[in-house]
Amino acid sequence: MLTNRQLFLMHLGQTSPAPMMLEIVKAEGVFLYGPSGEKYLDLVSGVSVSNTGHRHPRVTEAIRKQTEEYLHLMVYGEMIQSPQVRYAGKLAEILPPALDSTYFVNSGSEAVEGALKLAKRYTGRSGIVYFRNAYHGSTHGALSVQGSETFRAAYRPLLPDTRQVGFNTPESFEAIGEETACVIIEPVQAEAGVIPADQGFLQALRKKCTECGTLLIFDEAQTGFGRTGTMFAFERYGTVPDILVLAKAIGGGMPLGAFVSSREIMSVLSVNPQLGHITTFGGHPVCCAAGLAALEVIMEENLTAGCNERSMLLRKELRHPSISCIRGEGLLLAVQLKSPEAVNRIIQHAPEFGLILDYFLFCGDAFRIAPPLTITEDEIKYACRQLLKLIGEAS
Repeated sequence: MLTNRQLFLMHLGQTSPAPMMLEIVKAEGVFLYGPSGEKYLDLVSGVSVSNTGHRHPRVTEAIRKQTEEYLHLMVYGEMIQSPQVRYAGKLAEILPPALDSTYFVNSGSEAVEGALKLAKRYTGRSGIVYFRNAYHGSTHGALSVQGSETFRAAYRPLLPDTRQVGFNTPESFEAIGEETACVIIEPVQAEAGVIPADQGFLQALRKKCTECGTLLIFDEAQTGFGRTGTMFAFERYGTVPDILVLAKAIGGGMPLGAFVSSREIMSVLSVNPQLGHITTFGGHPVCCAAGLAALEVIMEENLTAGCNERSMLLRKELRHPSISCIRGEGLLLAVQLKSPEAVNRIIQHAPEFGLILDYFLFCGDAFRIAPPLTITEDEIKYACRQLLKLIGEAS
């Protein structure tokens, strides 16, 4: 009989020549467990997905309860489904008044696709401005606004009428004009190695977009739901987008994404033509039930505020001559080392030290730390002790 390892390599589509190849049989809290009792502290959270940890009791109970009522009923938007409407209502409560209409989809890439379509449809324009080292997904439209030619070159031609500009460089505003449908930006560039936008930059960008009648899209797929120390990263800037992209943690560990806008803007997808954006499984009731439960946990357990405290502790404990800096917001951090080779050694050997670490797409000389927001002080201290041993041996 073939092993799971053999079947993985034989029958699953692969994303790289060298996958991690760790087999996981259980996950709970901040830990993942292997088939022979291996235990790994998860410092990645499935790339900022598991903000409330793995299998939080409130989340699993919401999933169980919803499976007893119904699963998929109909393509999105045709029937009133309680998990969808309750979750959309809760999002409207915590977001600014201009973001009161949510369109649920399946993933961050699909949310970006929907946001770009919505901007083009509402403005009647085709131009899209995006930023160097941005990451918005890997479907064709999302890839067209990804800020790295390395990932794009093999799939050209992509969307026309797109312009790449520099991040945190006000000169880039010259690319925005009356032909520009939208500007899409991450308030914190995650895959660039956690680079936050300058305060004045986002505010000036908002002003320029308003002057030109251009819609401003914030992609908070990685930064949403408390990850950066506020519920949403844009709250730090006093700047509200016209369209907000959400994914990853929005589903509490289940597959879910959304783009959020005003009712006025969102309404254009329902006419001329009808069904301007269609998704069969978007806003799946089980996913929405899980996501709502996770959001309530974040709010009720005040994980957003705790995120900042844990970030400070992690920075305090994790000091080593090989670390040039720790950069980031909340519990989305980049640990900067001296070379990509050092990062490779550390990530590859991390499981031997009971840790799960990960790379950034566009920052080879840093590794990611983004644990569940539920991580305790003792777990942070343990993780840092193991990391220091690992860095010492790999440096």
